Amino acid sequence: MSGSNLVIVESPAKAKTINKYLGPDFTVLASFGHIRDLPPKDGSVRPEEDFAMSWELGDRSKRHVDEISRAIRGVDHVFLATDPDREGEAIAWHVQEVLREAKLLDKVDVRRVTFNEITKGAVLDAMKRPRDLNRELIEAYLARRALDYLVGFTLSPVLWRKLPGSRSAGRVQSVALRLICEREAEIEVFRPQEYWSIEVTFQTAGGAQVKARLTQLDGKRLDKFALGEAGAANAVVERLKPLSYAVHSVEHKQVKRNPYPPFTTSTLQQEASRKLGMGATRTMRVAQKLYEGVDIGGEAVGLITYMRTDGVQLSNDAIGQVRELIGSQYGGDYVPESPRIYKSTAKNAQEAHEAIRPTDLLRRPEDVAHQLERDELRLYELIWKRTVASQMESAVLDQVAVDIASSDGKAVLRATGSVVLFDGFLRVYQEERDDSVDEKLAAEDEAEARLPPVKEGDAMKRGAVDPEQHFTQPPPRYTEASLVKKLEELGIGRPSTYASIMQVLQDRDYVELDKRRFVPQDRGRLVTAFLTSFFERYVEYNFTADLESKLDDVSGGRLDWKTVLRDFWKAFSAAVEGTKDLTITQVIDELDKELGPHFFPSATKDGTDPRVCPSCHAGRLGLKLSRNGAFIGCSNYPECRYTRSLAVATGDEEADALADGPRELGDDPATGLPVSVRRGPYGAYVQLGPRREAAPPVEVAAPEPEPEAGAKKTKGKAKAKPKAEVEKPKRVSLPKGMSPTEIDLETALKLLALPRDVGPHPETKDMITAGIGRFGPYLKLGSTYKSLAPDDDVLTVGLNRAVVLLAEAKKGPAQVPGRALGDHPRDGKPVSLNNGRFGPYVKHGKLMASLPKAMVPAAEELTLQQAIELLDAKAAKDGGKAPAAKGKAAKAAPVEKVKDVEEAPAKKPAAAKAAPKKAPAKKPAAATKPKARAVASGD
Repeated sequence: MSGSNLVIVESPAKAKTINKYLGPDFTVLASFGHIRDLPPKDGSVRPEEDFAMSWELGDRSKRHVDEISRAIRGVDHVFLATDPDREGEAIAWHVQEVLREAKLLDKVDVRRVTFNEITKGAVLDAMKRPRDLNRELIEAYLARRALDYLVGFTLSPVLWRKLPGSRSAGRVQSVALRLICEREAEIEVFRPQEYWSIEVTFQTAGGAQVKARLTQLDGKRLDKFALGEAGAANAVVERLKPLSYAVHSVEHKQVKRNPYPPFTTSTLQQEASRKLGMGATRTMRVAQKLYEGVDIGGEAVGLITYMRTDGVQLSNDAIGQVRELIGSQYGGDYVPESPRIYKSTAKNAQEAHEAIRPTDLLRRPEDVAHQLERDELRLYELIWKRTVASQMESAVLDQVAVDIASSDGKAVLRATGSVVLFDGFLRVYQEERDDSVDEKLAAEDEAEARLPPVKEGDAMKRGAVDPEQHFTQPPPRYTEASLVKKLEELGIGRPSTYASIMQVLQDRDYVELDKRRFVPQDRGRLVTAFLTSFFERYVEYNFTADLESKLDDVSGGRLDWKTVLRDFWKAFSAAVEGTKDLTITQVIDELDKELGPHFFPSATKDGTDPRVCPSCHAGRLGLKLSRNGAFIGCSNYPECRYTRSLAVATGDEEADALADGPRELGDDPATGLPVSVRRGPYGAYVQLGPRREAAPPVEVAAPEPEPEAGAKKTKGKAKAKPKAEVEKPKRVSLPKGMSPTEIDLETALKLLALPRDVGPHPETKDMITAGIGRFGPYLKLGSTYKSLAPDDDVLTVGLNRAVVLLAEAKKGPAQVPGRALGDHPRDGKPVSLNNGRFGPYVKHGKLMASLPKAMVPAAEELTLQQAIELLDAKAAKDGGKAPAAKGKAAKAAPVEKVKDVEEAPAKKPAAAKAAPKKAPAKKPAAATKPKARAVASGD
């Protein structure tokens, strides 16, 4: 190719790999993902102007664009070589548009090249076959981006106004949240049903043992619940004991088990979660590294094909290579007569690319083990084995069923087992069992225990007769794997978005992962209840899936993208308009009706109504909303000021000990004020005062209920005491492990006396103090803080222990030593890993970013690239602004960003001014558009 050439990709790792494949006539530069995005403010998408869109260059992208602009001067050809999907096409389009607006492309030939794998052959071949940008893919991107923006900027302000304390809502993420919440509701209403099974151990004439389960009695087949209680099971046991038994029939059936298709994005995420314990985000990050290139023998090599795909097919070259490998490594018996051809069964599958496979099947996992990090090797081995197994011969199993009957023919028991006659693909790969199946039953079904040889008429000596009690189990909570599977089955979202969807739900505290399963938080349940009550159509599974189908039709050139937007916006804007007259009372009533069974279970230990206020015994408990969020309060407010945090009563005596109000401990000898232990939304605490003759103030820790919508605020103001008369009580939280039912007056007084002096530091002679703060018990020496360990008592910790803990605080955790990670590729300044008061963090100049909890255990292995990603995300989140000033500015509504889960991380938003504080009684006008809060919506 004559002349000088510029190749633009999206990542520096990809640029580094490709640069080695092209000659000196080529310069390869990275755009570092999307270079521009919709400005995070109202009006970036304008439906009234036929969905005109405004784009803004990100601050962190300006440097990269400037570098590309300098390099483009004097070149003859520009090749846009971003990823081969809709998102990659969009990045290429943005680059071209920015360069065109700068009038840098007037004399330059701009072409698009794509390759499904980053290998020398694939790259050089792609460079010979350039094409123009695909307009249909770009329009599909524009439609999706506009939809996500419109939902975020229109729906999120409704949430903020009508559901105080909630965060933002996204188009696809809200539907995923609904799935999690509905599963939890199923679990809560589930009532286990008892049933019994009977297993008998038999011995053959040869001495072998066979375990069989009772399946027929008195000529009737026993269903699952035929023996519903212990008495019935024991009666049958007594009937079986005196009988003699023999083999009634033996049935052999050969079955074939076929291999699974190669990985798609979603099946890779599912299997990595099941087999490797890797979350979707982590899986995709590791797969990205394997795709973009790993240093193998001094050369950067892409080890796998493109990892964002829903195609299951392999190229003819790959099939030929894998069949040759199977024959040479495992033998001709393992090679099927003809290649296996797979077709995707997933809804909306595009199959635009190959499945995920190794770029070279002859590069075995053991060959690259020394060049890969642990997670990279584990994931590469998983992909390699799955690809090889997909083209292997089927496994052949001999399934055996033996029926053993009593001499009178009234009782029949069955023993089952299977024997692998030919392992086929099982020699290389076995898929993990679906976690939505009852594990015990699945294990029995999949058991490959070999049954001893028996034939009809053989006598069987009876051994132990064991009745076993069972209970039906509720549906399991979603794991990352099962949620991905469900979303794909419903056709909701795209496989490349699933990792980000699940991360956004966790970041917003809508859900949390507990033992690798999603548990909805009350905030998430409130949002879901609100959306299903007032925007039901837009969180319906079919509606979201149909919208995805329309976007796919746009990318296929079968539907105009603006037609999709017009149809959506017409109905959606009308639905939003219909909520403008909603009162807080209406919202509360709907939420109370939807979530009442969750927060007030009908079954209680003592049979009392869970809705009866435990304080006044006359009011009804229900959901309330304040500007700080939702809580549970009494309907007799303000006469009764009982409140509790938005949580289900546990039924545990200790946890619910304070549900009926404060527990008096006695009087403080020094002041004569009463000391009590109370419960607030953040846990139990002890309080000193107020004087008993004074009117009891509302607990500061509990949310302050607001009057119903439309009520005048003057009533509450008239009752407020002058500031000089208000007696503010002292409060201290109970440390973890200290029971509110066991704490006595002496301990409470010690807590109220905190912080206490522990003793002078032996070196500095400065006083060490111990106290309880926002983050729990701590030690303080000057400006150094150190949290106490769970087994350290803030009331008794001694000087020697305090000195040791503070020394650890200064030097940081031993297992996460600070170190230099390297120089930042953009400005050459050093990037380092450090330890702070709140844990490890990375630093570049004045920019600092804390390590997410999931990364802390592996902080020692943190790479420079990972650190840069964290710093970029922090810069984008902060909007490039200085830390907020103290005082009123700090109390301004936080800038909330609805993350676009399909696009690359959103660019750095422009600094947003804090909205002026409004009088509490004043409601925003329903017809007025809310002030933008730097929201750029996404899935």
